Amino acid sequence: MAEIFATIQLEDGRQMRLKLRRDVAPISVDNFVKLAEEKYYDGLCFHRVIDKFMIQGGGFTAGASSLRPARELEPIKGEFESNGVPNALKHKKGVISMARTPLKDSATSQFFICVDDTPFLDGEYAAFGECVDEESKNTAVAIGKVPTHTLPYGYGDVPVTPVVIKTVVIEKK
Repeated sequence: MAEIFATIQLEDGRQMRLKLRRDVAPISVDNFVKLAEEKYYDGLCFHRVIDKFMIQGGGFTAGASSLRPARELEPIKGEFESNGVPNALKHKKGVISMARTPLKDSATSQFFICVDDTPFLDGEYAAFGECVDEESKNTAVAIGKVPTHTLPYGYGDVPVTPVVIKTVVIEKK
């Protein structure tokens, strides 16, 4: 099986390089790769960041004082224990996982990267990859520390200065 890497390039020049784990969560990896190759993530932002927890992106574009939802997508199956799917990848600092609503099979494009160890997420969310180096983890942690505010319609923990994804580059080795 070929190794798959994703590099999330930010508009400010920083980046996070991740190894995607198709052996753990093939549906989630295939979905993320497909969206990245379609340039779906280009111009979207990290719209929810919580220090010592996670940074979440892949669902919104950021305006000066609002978030606009990206194109709606069909949900995928949640690949985690409480949904009947074995997934041994633990939610530790640097792990990427699919975001979802309370419905177990509701993940679409949104993902989060843990900026600390978060074992309470194990078995409940589809972890599907991890940062490959300390620089990538440090970038995620730094994003988690940016000043945030609350926007209308219940959007909380939104960066005051948007953290925008320039593109996601997929590499298969």
